[in-house]
Amino acid sequence: MNKIKASTTTGTNNVITAGPRASSFVQHVTIMAQFSLSPVSCVPSPLPLRRRVFLAPPRTAAASAIDAVSTSTSSSASNFAPKVVVTRERGKNAKLIAALAKHEINCLELPLIEHMRGPDFDRLPSVLGDNAFDWVVITSPEAGSVFLEAWRASGMPHVKIGVVGAGTANIFKEALPSSNQSLDIAFVPSRATGKVLATELPKVGSKCTVLYPASAKASNEIEEGLSNRGFEVTRMNTYTTVPVQHVDHMVLKLALAAPVITVASPSAIRAWKNLLSDSEWNNSVACIGETTATMARSLGFANVYYPTRPGLEGWVESILEALGFYDELLRHT
Repeated sequence: MNKIKASTTTGTNNVITAGPRASSFVQHVTIMAQFSLSPVSCVPSPLPLRRRVFLAPPRTAAASAIDAVSTSTSSSASNFAPKVVVTRERGKNAKLIAALAKHEINCLELPLIEHMRGPDFDRLPSVLGDNAFDWVVITSPEAGSVFLEAWRASGMPHVKIGVVGAGTANIFKEALPSSNQSLDIAFVPSRATGKVLATELPKVGSKCTVLYPASAKASNEIEEGLSNRGFEVTRMNTYTTVPVQHVDHMVLKLALAAPVITVASPSAIRAWKNLLSDSEWNNSVACIGETTATMARSLGFANVYYPTRPGLEGWVESILEALGFYDELLRHT
């Protein structure tokens, strides 16, 4: 495990955000970098193990990344050059930014995707209200958020939920008081993948029904795996993801120079790959979980990190490990 030493400077949460006035962004980066977020309070817990999917041999391009930032910013602003790019939809990066600020890590916020309603979004409340399912399967935080909206609209019926991992489960824990028993988080698989969930979801009786609200871009792995085991699966495509329509050139230049980019979905890493086009970029990708990491590797990214048990703490640890590798490269160049 690589250990990262925090600097002794003041613990200010330095965040650089993309926006409509990004053209003057470089000249004012020092001021913008002072934006502060309140830290997220949580009960300390042991950090989960993480796994690196693949690690490329040491290379000298890390030094050129530092040069790219220094030539893009003034000498005073270079102190705030971002080390980590956070790429979730705007408004959903605050917890990760706050967690990294505790380690004196500056972030650049560059949303790569946007969520939109799927074709089945409007039907979900009536389906929930008119039918009783043995299980509702939720495989991402966004799917959880969309489901909660429909569940409230349907009168908050009692449902038993299987989630793919701890990060998805937290969506429900944060949205509802612990006294609310209408949502029963009853199953989490031994590994946070759709394939394992479909293999391990408990089956009650000969006829077991499952509601699967999902992204329109999600694979058929879960419903096929459950159907092969005898479950009756109703899939509803309640949302979809699209790449952001515009990324400012100067903001992208800063992102390319950052040692680590974080991604929370296969759609996000695909959007990053498309932005790179033919550019040579070999810095690190820190993924929220194994599914996204597998996609990153399939797209040709070499330095890919992810926690074996998804969650904010494990994700931060993976980011720290990626930064540790970057620091090691610098020491050898």
